[in-house]
Amino acid sequence: MTHQRAGDASGETADFGNRTVAKAEKAALVQGLFDGVAERYDLMNDLMSFGIHRWWKAAMIDRLRPRPGEHVLDVAGGTGDIARRIVARSRGRTRVTVCDISPRMVEVGRDRAIDAGILSGIDWLVGAAERLPFADRSVDAYTIAFGIRNVTDIAAALAEARRVLKPGGRFLCLEFARLARPGLARLYDAYSFKLLPEIGARVAGDRAAYRYLVESIRRFPDHQTFQRLVAEAELGQITRRELAGGVAALYAAWRI
Repeated sequence: MTHQRAGDASGETADFGNRTVAKAEKAALVQGLFDGVAERYDLMNDLMSFGIHRWWKAAMIDRLRPRPGEHVLDVAGGTGDIARRIVARSRGRTRVTVCDISPRMVEVGRDRAIDAGILSGIDWLVGAAERLPFADRSVDAYTIAFGIRNVTDIAAALAEARRVLKPGGRFLCLEFARLARPGLARLYDAYSFKLLPEIGARVAGDRAAYRYLVESIRRFPDHQTFQRLVAEAELGQITRRELAGGVAALYAAWRI
């Protein structure tokens, strides 16, 4: 497996799966990737995880416990899976704003909310996690599910999360994790690198996109490093719950 390198005039680079690209280029690459798979994204999530992602997201909403009158910001919320769950849990009494870098994911999400009969309670915006179009201390909770590993600058995204949260606001991040047990990790790698791109090719028509998604999981920081980044962003009382034997993790913290 090669690790390709590219650069820009500043010399700053970022990971894009197992490639290293100019930092200024990554956001456009991520946007293009998700624009291309938006229509089949939710179906692919079901196929790739055998539906288990639904349980993980339910665990996230259980931890969030959305309250009437709150404003929740769901970053990288794309097709609105988390947003629709929040609205359902709160019986429409919690306002949710979905913010995603991919215009096509936002468009698909808005259409699916309408198809589900959700005509109010969810706002839809196109924007980057590192430059959120929100005022300081303006939201009660910040959620991000399987999106933090795709941002160009994780530290900047976490700093933005703290900036927009009200004091005492909640931060919840659901993300795939590196498996610690070698035997299970080998089986997971074989499934991920061989089968998932094939499913992506057949169902979504994009083998490369799903190979990138697998590679991005392997490039994401380990638990300790990510929790250190959360702490450095001045988000406190950090906890971690490992899911499905460590395949995913739910991180929670508070805006101090």
